[in-house]
Order: sequence, then structure tokens, then C-alpha cells
Amino acid sequence: MKVIGAGFGRTGTRSLKAALELLGFGPCYHMSTVIAEPYRVRQWLDVGEGRSRDWDTLFAGFRSALDWPASAYWRELAGHYPEAKVVLTVRDPARWYDSVSATIFRSALEQRAGRRCGGG
Repeated sequence: MKVIGAGFGRTGTRSLKAALELLGFGPCYHMSTVIAEPYRVRQWLDVGEGRSRDWDTLFAGFRSALDWPASAYWRELAGHYPEAKVVLTVRDPARWYDSVSATIFRSALEQRAGRRCGGG
């Protein structure tokens, strides 16, 4: 692991992912990786519930990691990969809130409403 992202989603992490991959720090682990490879959800549940912190297995084949859920563990990752650079992406708080409300929060609320109505 060469680069660890400490920033929240919607702070330019997808653009940073593309840049890191162009600069030779790819492949880059990103929330999009978890979405594309659903078995990874179980890996993160194991991490969150304290059953596993096998970072080398979780990030096998990746040279960088950004966005959720990796960013929530940036301190642990920096300790495990002491040579890695930590990059914090930020955004104006009001603009971040508007962006996350229109994307991530909206999607989560729609999914939740669909489950209540028997749609999923």
C-alpha cells in the first residue's frame, strides 16, 4: 500500500482514484470496488465487528485505498503500512452536505423506503 485516503466520500475521491491510477499507484481500492464486488461487504463487516484486521488480504492487489470504508480506518492502515502516504481530501462543509444529500443519502433513503413498502 502506497497511498491511503483519509477523506470522506464526495470530497474528490473518485477523481483522486483516477489520478493515482494514472500516476502508477493503482489499482486503487474505493467504495466503487465494494459495490462492484459484493463479497467485500462481508470482509468489512468482519473488520467492523472485530473478527478480522487482515489488511494484506483485504487489499491484496491494490496499491492505494480511498473513500469509505477504508478511510474510516486510515490510522490503522497507516500503522500497518508505515511507508504509505496519507492524503486527506476535503470539501466546503455546506457543499459536501448538499452533495451527499443529493447522492448517497438520497439513495439510502430510497432503498430504505422501498424495503418498507415491500419493494426490496
